[in-house]
Amino acid sequence: MKNIFLLLALITSIGISGQNLETFFSKTDTFLKNYVEDGKVNYEAIYTNPLELNKILRIAENISVDVSDENNYQAFWINAYNMATIKGVIDNYPTKSPLDNKGFFDKTMYDLGEKKVTLNDIENKLLRANFDEPRFHFVLVCGAVGCPPITNSAYMPSTLDKQLQTQTTKAINADFVKVNLKEEKIEVSEIMKWYKEDFTRNGSTEINFINQYRTEKIPENYKLNYYAYDWSLNDQ
Repeated sequence: MKNIFLLLALITSIGISGQNLETFFSKTDTFLKNYVEDGKVNYEAIYTNPLELNKILRIAENISVDVSDENNYQAFWINAYNMATIKGVIDNYPTKSPLDNKGFFDKTMYDLGEKKVTLNDIENKLLRANFDEPRFHFVLVCGAVGCPPITNSAYMPSTLDKQLQTQTTKAINADFVKVNLKEEKIEVSEIMKWYKEDFTRNGSTEINFINQYRTEKIPENYKLNYYAYDWSLNDQ
């Protein structure tokens, strides 16, 4: 009898967690549609009324997703990162840059996914350490103009691969890669410098990676440099 009760409790817990996950995705999607436009966040409006943001993050506190459930796990932690970043900005608003706030990425703790984590923990320990997926760098938005732009919709498990592909393609064909045909060189975001190992696995090069997504391919002989990251706030 005791085992039956334990089994029922486990099934109930899984069911509740699944419902919370669906609610988290749905509410995050609505929130982003209300406060994000053209890759910029309306921080002032959120700061004035942070109720919905706080409600979403409270839901995220008690969600448990196993790493083996890849799409749900990745979608949850990508959205959690982006929402926690917004929370970090709001807690320090008004601010000109995430870097103006000491420990923004590596000290400030968030209760998410039944863990206490920093933004760096989410990116490096929960996502990058578990998956060989360089496209993460095009969907994790650190609150700065230099990041690939934040979308006005949540990342969903059922469409995650398509969304990763779309955001990576957009960035690679926009200002993330700056081409100088005359001098036969390109400049790319410092993201590709900081996380070079993610873009050069299995003997590949940064240009090889870029050409997987770029409409106009970059010749292999072009010289690659990195332009300075813009840490100013991605504020509307």
